[in-house]
Parts: sequence; C-alpha cells; structure tokens
Amino acid sequence: MPMDEKLIQRLEFAVSRLEALSFGGGASLGDGEAAAALDPSIIAFDDLRSQFVGRVRSAAEKIGGQVLDVTKIIEEVFEAQRELLIKIKETQKPSMSGLAQFLKPLNDVIVKATKMTEGRRSDFFNHLKAAVDSLTALAWIAYTGKDCGMSLPIAHVEESWQMAEFYNNKVLVEFRNKDPNHVEWAKALKELYLPGLRDYVKSHYPLGPVWSATGKVAVSAPPKAPASSRPMPPPPPPASLFSSESPQPSSSRPKKGMAAVFDEINSGKPVTVGLRKVTDDMKTKNHTDKTGVISAGEKEGRVSSPSFSKAGPPKLELQMGRKWVIENQIGRKNLVIDDCDAKQSVYIFGCKDSVLQIQGKVNNITVDKCTKMGVVFTDVVAACEVVNCNGVEVQCQGSAPTISVDNTTGCQLYLSKDSLETSITTAKSSEINVLVPGAGPDSDWGEHALPQQFAHVYKNCQFVTTPVSHSGG
Repeated sequence: MPMDEKLIQRLEFAVSRLEALSFGGGASLGDGEAAAALDPSIIAFDDLRSQFVGRVRSAAEKIGGQVLDVTKIIEEVFEAQRELLIKIKETQKPSMSGLAQFLKPLNDVIVKATKMTEGRRSDFFNHLKAAVDSLTALAWIAYTGKDCGMSLPIAHVEESWQMAEFYNNKVLVEFRNKDPNHVEWAKALKELYLPGLRDYVKSHYPLGPVWSATGKVAVSAPPKAPASSRPMPPPPPPASLFSSESPQPSSSRPKKGMAAVFDEINSGKPVTVGLRKVTDDMKTKNHTDKTGVISAGEKEGRVSSPSFSKAGPPKLELQMGRKWVIENQIGRKNLVIDDCDAKQSVYIFGCKDSVLQIQGKVNNITVDKCTKMGVVFTDVVAACEVVNCNGVEVQCQGSAPTISVDNTTGCQLYLSKDSLETSITTAKSSEINVLVPGAGPDSDWGEHALPQQFAHVYKNCQFVTTPVSHSGG
C-alpha cells in the first residue's frame, strides 16, 4: 500500500537519525546539529526527499544511463541543502562574502550537474537541461530579505521551475506515446518542485532561512591579497552561479545583493570568462543579407571540406541507418542529403559559414551550436529545432508541425505556403524574424519580427501578458 510505504520510509529516516545520535557512526553530530536533525522543518525536508525525490529516482532507475546519472546529482543537491539547513540553525547570519562561502557546497554540486549539459548534445539533452535548470530553485536558501535582489522563496521556486519546464515539456511530448517511464520521470520532476519544494518552503521558510542569533560565526571567504597603492577599478561580474548560459544583454538590470553573492562563489575563474568580443561581422550595420531565400549552390556535399574545426574533423554520415550527423563543417555552401526517409533524424552540430540541403522528408532536424549556418529542408514529421546558435537561416519548402528556437541570437525562418500553420516556439532568444511568401507569385516576401519583450499586467487576480511592440522612425 502507498500509505504503508510512506510510513516505513519515515520510520527509516527516524531510526537513522536516532542511530546517528546514539552511536555517532564515526561522524557524530554536535549538540546543535543533533537538535536541528529532530527539528520539524528538517523532518519535513526528509519527507520531501523520500516522497518526491524518491519518485524521480524510481523512474530514473527504469531508464538508466544519463537520466539516472543526473537524477543522482539531484539527490546530492537535496542532501547538500539538508546539511545547510541544519547548519543554519546553529550559525549566525553571515556577511555577503561569508554567505557565498557558506553556500559553496551546494554550488559545487550544481556546477557538477551543469557540466553534464556541455559539449556535444546527447540523445537525453532535454532530460539533462530540465534537471539542471530546475536546480536553480534550491537557491531560495540564499534569500536574506527584500533588498537581497531575489524574489521571495515561494516565488523563486515557481519562477525557477518555469525555466526548466520548457525542456521538461519536450520530454513529455517526445515520449508520450513511446515510453511511459520517461513520462513518469518528467511528471515526477515537476511534482518535486510544484507542489513539493514550493509547499515545503511555504510551510517552513516563507521569508527565508532563520539564522541563529547566538550560534557560531560562519566561515568567511578567504581574505584577498593586499591592494596596491594604485586604485583598481572593479572587475566585470563573472557568469551567474546557477546558469550555464551566455551572459545576459547589457540592458539587463545590474545584479545586486544575493545575485552578486552567487557570482562571487566562482571566484576561482577569471572575471572575463564568458565575455565575447564583438567583431565587425556581428554589427548590424554590416549585415547585407537580411532578405532573400537561402542559396544552396551545387550538390557537392560528399566531398570533405578543406577547412577543419578545432572541435574535430568534419562529418557528413548516416549512423546506424537512422541518424544523419553533420559536424564541424566550415565554409561549405553545398552540403546535400538526398537519400533520407521519414524515420531518420538529422543532427547538425558545430558548423559555420555553411549551407545544408535536406531533399526529402525526415523525422526531426536539430541545429546545435552553429554560426552563420543555412538549412534548407522539404518536410519534417516532428519538429525542427534550433539551439545555442548565432546568425542562422532555416527554410522550410514543405511542411513542419513545429519549429522551436532556444538560446539563439539572430535566426531567420523562411516558411512555405504549406507551412504557414506551423507552431513556432521561442525561449531565451532574440532577433527572430519569420519570412512568409506574398499573396501573388511575384509578390515580395513578408517579414515579421517575433517579439522578445513582454509586458505583464495584473488584472482580475491574474497576470495578463502581452508582447511589447516598438514603432521605429
């Protein structure tokens, strides 16, 4: 029975705590930690882990591989937060730099999870991104007041899950009719945060952690080297702790309070990590190819390219009869795939200044980490996805049910008359233009810019979101 299993799990946690108090187990708890371990909020956190994290783990064990690996890291993160919650109950509220050092164990585990999404995109990329992005929710523990630069803990958990839900929904859609274990994992991951972690924070820490007024002083960050007599300007902030994405545009509000604390945790890295040099070809005034259909040139796709990427040799091959892989193609304007069918997928990775023609119907197309890449395809059964790209153009000559653009700057989408009803999804992207054919055969293409800014107004007990339009002179 489910109720019996839950009761047994709670009893096991209680027994393990009593054993730790009685025998120490080689690492006995201090008096303050022993009392905190029996605190109602800690017991409730253990219930959260056994019920919700345990459900995610059970589903992951049926899947295995990278999904199980990232789920184990989720367990590590929640274990790290439990230890911090116990320490908070016997520690005085630290300074900003001291808090950064205090939260470092939590940060270290999250950084380990983030590395799983780096490099070549795996078949379980959506699982990994959903899991890693969801871990931002555990930063609620850093809330120290209304001036700390963070939302209230409850709101922070809800907002953090919204970032992860984009990828979690992709898992649900992809495996809805294929594998119930993946669907169960995605549903369990969402319930871990909504209602799991949200309701826990709401019940025990709605205004953030409560630090001890008489406890020990938290360990401060290591002292900095003595400053020279010459004053030095402040360094630019490093990348945010809980995100592996590129730095936000300069128009974003500068980080204050706790957001700056998270940035300081990764102090071991150079402050210029993640900054990009703006070259002439990236400036809008130098763009001369704003309109027109992608030209693919002659069919010479099977010839190896003389240009090699530092990431590896160029590839254009069919793997296991199911997946076309196009990698590290540099300066090739005439790549062609014409021997394909509706059961095959196409994965394009790390290409630059190239154009690929896909002649025929395929199941799925993914364009990942490409720059100035052009893709022309006829029909796609499932979706065409553009991820982590810069300055790409995609032309659909037939039909495509879904086109998604994620974490991309500069994307031109050309639709045919048969693909005007396609569903276009964008996330964390800018400069997205969609070009559609005119009414007549000789009419010009119509260009439509998708909004990247939105206004949110609270009306009738809910927020109403509308796109922001700009009228230029």
